[in-house]
Amino acid sequence: MLKGIHLTLMIGVGMPKPVPQVVMDALSNVSVTSGRDKGGFQISFTVSKNSPILTEMLPHGYFEPIVTRVIIVATLNGHPNVLMDGMITNQEFSPSNEPGQSTLTITGSDMSLAMDLVEMPFMRYPAMPEIAQVYAILAKYALLGIEPLAIPPFINVPPIPTERIPTQTTTDLVHLRKLAREVGYVFYVEPGPVPGMNIAYWGPDIRIPVPQPALNVNMDAHTNVESLSVSVDGLAKKIMVFGVFDPVQKKIPIPIPLPNFNIFKPPLGAQPLVPAKVEFPDWSYKEDAPKIVNRILGALAESSDAISVSGSLDVLRYGHILRARMLVGVRGASATYDGLYYVNSVTHTIQRGQYKQSFQLSRDGLTSLTSKVPV
Repeated sequence: MLKGIHLTLMIGVGMPKPVPQVVMDALSNVSVTSGRDKGGFQISFTVSKNSPILTEMLPHGYFEPIVTRVIIVATLNGHPNVLMDGMITNQEFSPSNEPGQSTLTITGSDMSLAMDLVEMPFMRYPAMPEIAQVYAILAKYALLGIEPLAIPPFINVPPIPTERIPTQTTTDLVHLRKLAREVGYVFYVEPGPVPGMNIAYWGPDIRIPVPQPALNVNMDAHTNVESLSVSVDGLAKKIMVFGVFDPVQKKIPIPIPLPNFNIFKPPLGAQPLVPAKVEFPDWSYKEDAPKIVNRILGALAESSDAISVSGSLDVLRYGHILRARMLVGVRGASATYDGLYYVNSVTHTIQRGQYKQSFQLSRDGLTSLTSKVPV
C-alpha cells in the first residue's frame, strides 16, 4: 500500500486464511468501522467478467454470508493491528458495461453477530447472578476464538430461586447487553490482539488513562489532521431524580437527585455544562435496594457528553492508527476545546496508496484539565 503500511486480508470458513493474489489484485476499497457497541466492515473488489472471483470463487461459496469469516489486519511500521474480525452478512454485485469495471462488495459485522442469530426463549438461570450468566453464555463461543473478560458488578446478589429465576427470551447478544445496561456496564467484542482472537468485554466503560498521540490542527508543520470540528450540546446534561422507600415503613418514597456523572468516566473538562433537564425514572420506586443501586449506576453510565468532535486524518501523516474506546489529545483548537477526549468511533478507509480515518470524539465539559497533552 504505502511505505511502512501493509494490509493483510484473510477470508474463510472457521479460521480464515490469507486470500489468493487474485483477490488482492482486485481489491479496490476497504472500510472498517469500530464503535462503542459494535463494529462492521465493507470490502469492494473491481472485477472483469472472466475474473476467477466471478467464475470460480463466488459460485463455490468463497464469499457466502454468515458462514464466511473475514479478518483485516493493518501493519504500521512493523506493528500489526487487527482492525476487524467478523462475518459476512451481505454481498452485492454491480455489473458494468465498461470492461473490467464490475464491482463486487461484501459487507459484514464483527463477531458479536454470532451471538445475535438464534433466540433462546426457554433459557433459565436459577440462582445465577449477572456475572455467572455472562460466563455461561460466552462459554458457547470459545470455538470461535472469543475469550470472555467479565467484571462482577458492585452488587452481585444471587437471586433466590423460590422468589425469582432469571429468564432469557432473546438472543445471547441482546441478553448480555440487557444485563450490562441494568448494572451500568457495557458489552462489546474487540478484535485481537492477534488474528483469530477476540475479547468479549462485559464490564464498566472505563476510559483507559494512557492517551493516544495528540491530534493537531492549525499548527503549521505539526498539523496531522485533515479536518476537525467541535460541537457543544447545551441539552445533553441532565439531573435524574431517583426514589427509594423509607427504611422504616417502606411506604414513603424519598427522592434522591443525582448529577449527570459517571464514576468510571472521570471528568475531562474543567468547566462542565449546567444540566438543562430533570428526569424522574418511574421504575425507581418499584425495585428493592440492590436493584435500585444497579439501575442508578446503569442510568449514570448512559450519561451523555456535551462536547463532541468530528474530523478526519491521514494515517501516514499521523504516524499511528487511532483506536476507538481510548483517550486522545487535541491541540490547536483553542484553549476552550484543547485537551483530552474519549474516542467514540473510528472509521478506517483503505485504498491503494491511501489510508485515512474519520473519527468521533466526546467529553463532558469545556477547557482542558491538563496543562499539556501527550504528543
